[in-house]
Amino acid sequence: MAVPYADLHLQYQSIKSEIDAAVSSVIRDSAFIRGPYVDAFERAFATVVDAHHCVSCANGTDALFVAMAALGVKPGDEVITTAQSWISTSAMITHAGATVVFCDTDASTFTIDPAAVESAITPRTVGIIPVHLYGQPADMGAIMAIARKHGLWVIEDCAQAHLARYKGQQVGTFGDAATYSFYPGKNLGAMGDAGAIVTGRSDLAERMAMLARHGGLVKHQHQFEGINSRLDGLQAAILSAKLPHLARWTQARQAAAAVYNTGLNQIEEIVVPQVAPDRTHVYHLYTIQHPQRDQLAAHLNANGVQTAINYPVALPFLEAYRRLGHRPEQFPNAHRHQGRILSLPMFAEITAQQQKTVVDLISAFS
Repeated sequence: MAVPYADLHLQYQSIKSEIDAAVSSVIRDSAFIRGPYVDAFERAFATVVDAHHCVSCANGTDALFVAMAALGVKPGDEVITTAQSWISTSAMITHAGATVVFCDTDASTFTIDPAAVESAITPRTVGIIPVHLYGQPADMGAIMAIARKHGLWVIEDCAQAHLARYKGQQVGTFGDAATYSFYPGKNLGAMGDAGAIVTGRSDLAERMAMLARHGGLVKHQHQFEGINSRLDGLQAAILSAKLPHLARWTQARQAAAAVYNTGLNQIEEIVVPQVAPDRTHVYHLYTIQHPQRDQLAAHLNANGVQTAINYPVALPFLEAYRRLGHRPEQFPNAHRHQGRILSLPMFAEITAQQQKTVVDLISAFS
């Protein structure tokens, strides 16, 4: 049995009438840029993630940039983030004008290590960007305590963690702002690029909205030089149609993770995702560890099971950051993980038979 890594078309088929109606409405109203569909999604998403304000934008990468720009990041500043994430997290620190400072990850959860954060703080540090990687919250209690102690802002990167919780509280509601991606493969995905920023601060929300719309909220009235990062009406309508299903899809992912855990925990050398106490994992990715990762991936792929490596090179060791001269011993956990991690098929509609195929093939390899 072939098992896809994800099946976006199957998700579409499950709510086809709702998606088609949403798209038709936008076309009928010619509401392609901003407009009522974007406004409605911003309100609905803020409610679902327990946020006071939602500012939509073109993608999750822009969301990070806009949030930092609104917080006044400038050349000479340092911003701390994790060694294990997609490059958007670190690249936007640079594009906002600051210097990126990487920290190692926790040995079991892949999220940023708070002890490493505190040791990386200098007089130039202005903020921290923890990433709720693969769908598991970072240790926000420890991170917020460090931020308060040193007077730092916090932007939560929630691109992979829609509806995840830390001690019962939704991610994205701890820091000064939080960024979301709605890239098609995310737990809540558009049919193209889309993103958003949420915050509890009205002043920051207004500043971010202006930044994303050429520096003003009224056409031709530009208070400063902003950028063009607007959510399309079509994507907003699609996201609004999907949003009521997000909780159910999240529960389905969690149930699928439990099935994997039951089967894979019996296999020597497989390390299943470790969920820290008081954290709710939403399994954007189900990422295992294996000492022969590349051989296992080849075995699965040869037998029709699609896999992925998120991410094969930790951020400090990318060519893009060669200038920083980082060494493996500075990030021992991230360096070790990059050669062991493998993401298995994970989507809300995955069947028990598909999962059995994956587990059986892994068992046969081991």
